Amino acid sequence: QLQLVESGGGLARPGESLKLSCVASGFTVNDQYNDYTIGWFREAPGDKREGVSCISGREKAEYYADSVKGRFTISRDNDKATVYLQMNDLKPEDAAVYYCAARLGATTQSVCQLWGPLDVWGQGVRVAVAS
Repeated sequence: QLQLVESGGGLARPGESLKLSCVASGFTVNDQYNDYTIGWFREAPGDKREGVSCISGREKAEYYADSVKGRFTISRDNDKATVYLQMNDLKPEDAAVYYCAARLGATTQSVCQLWGPLDVWGQGVRVAVAS
């Protein structure tokens, strides 16, 4: 069964950095990890879940929400079945529960903008930003 597990959340001060990881397991020979577009999403109390950044499988094309462009960087190591989100210059408005999710064969924009259901979600990891 396809599973995603996030780690790396915590408390940071404004301007500091955190790096999130999303490790995947349960892929099959037919639906291989490299065929999945994976994204990071966040949900703050009272807000709807939003796409932060997404990365495609083989081409590693990247997509970023305007709110994080220039501060966050997404990357993936297909050999380790892991996607990373490097978050620099954190702001209080970045505080949220961050989730990773995957969809087979989708574009980065369609995943990040939730144009359709995603195949699997992680359990989420909390990021707090406060001085």
